[in-house]
Amino acid sequence: QVQLVESGGGLVQAGDSLRLSCAASGRTFSSYAAGWFRQAPGKEREFVAAIDRSGGSTYVADSVKGRFAITKDNAKNTVYLQMNSLKPEDTAVYYCAASSSAYFAGTSSTLYDVWGQGTHLTVSS
Repeated sequence: QVQLVESGGGLVQAGDSLRLSCAASGRTFSSYAAGWFRQAPGKEREFVAAIDRSGGSTYVADSVKGRFAITKDNAKNTVYLQMNSLKPEDTAVYYCAASSSAYFAGTSSTLYDVWGQGTHLTVSS
């Protein structure tokens, strides 16, 4: 089983760009599909983006479509979330997740069996 460690969060201004990274260790990351979720204060965790094992297919939530992109570098055992045109409503704890059972896990958090500890993002207006 892999272990996941997110990085790259912080405090940015509206309109800025930021890239989150999620480094996997312990097993070959190419055997896992991956995704990003987020949880804003007082709200439930929500799906942000997903990518298949090979990194060839992706899906992003409507709320971030056109602004966020997910990529996966199996050679570096890392999945990224590129975030552009950030808005205050993007403020949340962002979690990386991996699925050992699905080639593409999609939006369902129940298909992901490994989770990172989260990285905080605050977008000021």
